[in-house]
Order: sequence, then structure tokens, then C-alpha cells
Amino acid sequence: MKNRKKAAIPKRKISKRTYFKNNWQLYVLVLPAIIYFFVFNYMPLYGIQIAFKDYKAVKGIAGSVWVGLKHFENFFEAYYFKRLLSNTFLLNIFYLLWSFPIPIVLAIFLNQIRSNRLKRIIQTSIYVPYFISTVVLAGMLYIFLSPTSGILNFARQALGMKPIDFMSDAGAFRAIYIISGIWQSAGWGTILYIASLAGVDQALYEAAEIDGASIWQKIRYIDFPSIVPVMTMVFILDCGKLLSSNTDKVLVMQTSGNIPTSDIIGVYVYTVGMGTGQFSYTTAIGLFINLINFVMIITVNTISKKITDVGLF
Repeated sequence: MKNRKKAAIPKRKISKRTYFKNNWQLYVLVLPAIIYFFVFNYMPLYGIQIAFKDYKAVKGIAGSVWVGLKHFENFFEAYYFKRLLSNTFLLNIFYLLWSFPIPIVLAIFLNQIRSNRLKRIIQTSIYVPYFISTVVLAGMLYIFLSPTSGILNFARQALGMKPIDFMSDAGAFRAIYIISGIWQSAGWGTILYIASLAGVDQALYEAAEIDGASIWQKIRYIDFPSIVPVMTMVFILDCGKLLSSNTDKVLVMQTSGNIPTSDIIGVYVYTVGMGTGQFSYTTAIGLFINLINFVMIITVNTISKKITDVGLF
């Protein structure tokens, strides 16, 4: 007998109303997140037009005079524009180059520890600095680097060298900012990489051990390739913040002596916006920073997709 083909049973289409009725709990669950992003991320977009107006609080946004690109031109033509831009870019690019590899190295190191108790102790100790507030961190820096009572200057004097006021030294500002930032956030940054390494099939390690692979070979051929996608995404996101420094930290670390290197765009926007009330001018600067960051993240993402076939979108 010839094989008879079974007639395909047509799929029953579910209406949107029925689908919503059957899954309304999921919509309720995601509703707070939607409301949060709408209120704090989308509604403020209405205020972007302040950058193109001569904003007066008494007239409101709608009643203020339209001035076009006037505020952008004033910022670009200002004598301090190059200094602000170069200080911000150099601070962030140096921080990215030094801080990006540290969490990767720590995560791979922690993954090689076989004692769960020791691993938890180390993880806890390197996570704790992340929860220290910016003001407290700055206070610690002022105490440790004090020219009169700082532990570092005590060591210098013991070696016969003169004490240095590091917090007032323009040449030392970037190093202090970067080193303290790595100490505070490197441990927290390992979370994504540790999660990726935890998902690696253990059979790969067993096969590598049978083949006589050393620890470095397992790191090179198993651990490192498994975290490359996460590394790429983190790097793309970090490149989208090259003009967005930690303004709070720089502000509390800034002194009259280190202004030549600590005078960045974020601090300038805060000083001018809150100090003199030039809201239109500072909004234009903020919009300029966000546009540059947007272009950077799109560019790096495009390059990454062409080279590694990994990207955010």
C-alpha cells in the first residue's frame, strides 16, 4: 500500500486579546520597568530643546527664545574647549586601557581556585570596595596621600626622600584617579566573566587534562575563548563612555593644584550649570557629549561585528 501523507493540521491563530488575557501576569511584571524608563529616560528628552533656546525659568521651555546653535558655537569657540576635551578624553582612555584587563585577569585567576571557601573569601574582599561611596573614597585618598600624615609619604621619608602633596600635583591626578578606580571597581567587574566561565562545559577541562594540557594552555584555549563575547560587549559599552567621566569623583578630588589635568567637561558643566544657572549652555554641552558617545559606540560596535562577529546589536 502506498504511504498516505497525513494532512497538515492548520495552526489555530490566537488573537492579541486572547494572548494578553492568557499572559497578563507577564505584562504586569514588566510594567514597572517600562514606567521607570519612560519617566526617567524618555520624558526628559523633551528638555533637550533647551540646548537650542535661551532658556528662562519664568518663561518656561515653550516660551523661551529659539537661538539655534548659538550655545554650541560658544562652547566650541571658547579658549578652554580644547583643554576640557583633551583632559576628559585622556582621563577616560587611560582609565579604559588600564582598568579593562584587570577584571578579566581576576576572573580567570578565581576560576583556577579549587577551594570554594578560599574563592568566596577572595571574592568578598575584592567586592567590598565597590560599595564604598565616592566621598568616603576621596577622604581615604586625602588621608593616605597627605604630605604630613600620609602613609605613602611616611615611606618616602623613611627612604630619605621629601614628602609630596600628591592631591595637589597635576601630574599625579590621573594616576590616582585610575588606580583608585581599579581598586574600587575591578572586583565588581569580574562578575560577568565569572558567570561566563561557570557555564563552560567541564568535559573540556577533563579532556584537556587527559591530553596533558597545562594550566596556561587551559586558560588560553578554553577560558579565554569562552569570555571573548562578554569582553567584546563590555569593551563596546566602555567605549561609549569616553567623554562621560565620574564627575562626582573628580569633583571631590579636584584641588587648586591639579586643575590643569582635573578640569574635565563634567566638572565644568556642574560648575557653570549650578553655579551661574546657564542651563541652556550646559544642556548644549551635555547633548554634545552624548552625541559623541553615541557615535563612538556605533562605530566600535560596527568594527567589532566585522572583525569578531560579536556586537551589541
